Amino acid sequence: MAAAVGKRNVKPLWRKAFSSPFPESVVLTSDTTTDPNHGEPYRGVERRLRVPVLGMRFRDLDENGAAQYMLQTPRSADEGLCVFVTPNIQHIALARKDDEFNRALASAQIIVADGFPVYRFAKLRGLSLPGRVAGRAVIERMFADPAALAGHRGFFVVDSRATAEGIECWLNDFAPAFAVETLVPPFGFEKDAAYCRSLADAISTFDATLIFLCIGAPKSELFAYRYRALLPPAWALCVGQSFRLLLGMNAPPPDLMVRLNLEWLWRIVLEPRRMLQRYGPSTIGFLRAAVADLRQSR
Repeated sequence: MAAAVGKRNVKPLWRKAFSSPFPESVVLTSDTTTDPNHGEPYRGVERRLRVPVLGMRFRDLDENGAAQYMLQTPRSADEGLCVFVTPNIQHIALARKDDEFNRALASAQIIVADGFPVYRFAKLRGLSLPGRVAGRAVIERMFADPAALAGHRGFFVVDSRATAEGIECWLNDFAPAFAVETLVPPFGFEKDAAYCRSLADAISTFDATLIFLCIGAPKSELFAYRYRALLPPAWALCVGQSFRLLLGMNAPPPDLMVRLNLEWLWRIVLEPRRMLQRYGPSTIGFLRAAVADLRQSR
C-alpha cells in the first residue's frame, strides 16, 4: 500500500445523529418499486418514476438535494457502503460492453443524470427529473459550507500527487474540522486485487464517512462495487475530475457553454484528439443503448 499524501486525525464525531430534512419516502434504493410505508407495489406515476431507464433507476434529486442528503444521512453498519454515480454517454456506452460495470452502475444508491443526452432520454421515457445533475456541481454544494463537513471523515482516491496536495492544502484552511486523507494509487491498480483490498482496508481503518473516488470511469465505480464488503459504512462518490475543476487545476467551461449544455465542446477544444476519440464511440454506444431501451420498454 502506497503511503497517503497526507491526513489529519479528528475524532470520528460523524456517528452522532444528523437531523435530516428529507422525508423517509425520499430514501429509495435503486431497486425500490414497493412503497415502504404500505408494503405494496407502487402504481401509476409513482411506479413509472422508478422504472429502469437504460438499466438504472434515476433519483429525482437536484444538485443541492443530493449533496445535502449525503452530508446529513450517515450510513449504518447494516446499510454498509452506498454509492453515488453520475452517468453520461460514456458510462452508458461502456456499460453496454461490460456486464460488471453495468451492474455497478445499476446497484448504486443514488443515480443522477449528468450527461445532457442521458437526462433528455430519461425525460423522453417519462421520468420527472429536476434537471441535469453534474458531479462537479454536487461537490461544489457539498463543500460550500465548512460547518456542514465538521465531524465527517473524507478519504480521497485521486489521479495524481498534484491533485492530492491541492485538496490537502485547500481543506487545511477551508474546513479544519473535516478529517482528510488522500491517496494516489499506482497506474493499473484496478487489476491488482491484493492492492485493492489493501486500499479498501486503509479506507476502512481511517473510518471514512465520505469516500471520493476521483480516478475516472469505470475504475471508480468498479472499485466501489467489487470491494464494497470491505469498505466502511459510508458514501462513495464517483466524481472524476470534479475536485480539479473546483480547485482551478482544470479550466472550467464558460458559463454560457454550461447553460447551453455544451461542456463537451469545451473539452474538445481543450483536448481535441483525446476527446474526439472518446466521444465518437461513446455517442454510437449511447444511441444503440437508447434504441435497445426503447424496444425493451414497449
